[in-house]
Amino acid sequence: MAFPPLKILLVEDDELFRLGLRVRLEQESGLEIVAEAEDGETAIEIVKCHVLNIVVLDIGLPGLGGIEACRQIRKLALNLPILVLTSHTQKALINRIIEVGAQGYCVKGAPSHSLILAIRSVAVGASWWDSAATTEIRAAFENNSGTTATRDSEKMPPVLTRREQEILALITDGKTNQEIAQILYIAPGTVRVHVHAILQKLDVRDRTQAAIIAIQNKLIARDLLSEH
Repeated sequence: MAFPPLKILLVEDDELFRLGLRVRLEQESGLEIVAEAEDGETAIEIVKCHVLNIVVLDIGLPGLGGIEACRQIRKLALNLPILVLTSHTQKALINRIIEVGAQGYCVKGAPSHSLILAIRSVAVGASWWDSAATTEIRAAFENNSGTTATRDSEKMPPVLTRREQEILALITDGKTNQEIAQILYIAPGTVRVHVHAILQKLDVRDRTQAAIIAIQNKLIARDLLSEH
C-alpha cells in the first residue's frame, strides 16, 4: 500500500543552502518540497494557504526571525510539526526553541541521513533533538549543578512520547514491526521511524536492550501494558 509523500515547507534564507537541501530531500522517496520561503513572514503566509505535514525552519532568518516565526506558525497550525535547523547549540537558544513549540532540532551540517530521519520522526509525532544539543544541555546542567546533581541527572529517565511508549510496550511484549503496525493502524515505515527514535533516546543498539531498560526503569505506563 503506497502512502502519500510528506509535504514539506522549507524555510531558509541562504539560497544555495536551501537549493542543496531541496535537491537532497527530493532524492528521497516519500518526501516532497511543496513550498519554500526565505523569511518568516513568507513562511507564515504559506502555512495559511498550503496543506503541509512538516515545516523545516531555519532559526537565523532575516526580518521576523525564526523564533517568532515558529511561535506564530504554532498559533496558526497547532498540530503542524516544526523541525528547526540551525548552526548554534547554545542552551539558551535550545530552551527558546522548546518554549515556542518546535518538536525537533537539527544542526546544520549534520549528515543528510540524520536530517531525513529527523524529518520523518517529527512528521509522525516523535521528537528529535540533535546529539549536539543534548550534549550542550547536559554540559551546562553539570557545570551549574555540582557532583550530586550530576549523578542524579544521569538517573533521569528519557522522555518518550505517548506513541513511543505504546510501541515500546509492544516491543516488550515481543511484537514485530509488522504486528505493531497492524495493532496501532499505522504504516510499518512509521513504526521503524519510532523504533529508531526509541533506541536513540534509550541509548541502546537493539530492541532487546530497549525492552530490558523499559522494564527495569518502568518506562511504560501500566495502562499501556494492558491495552494491547
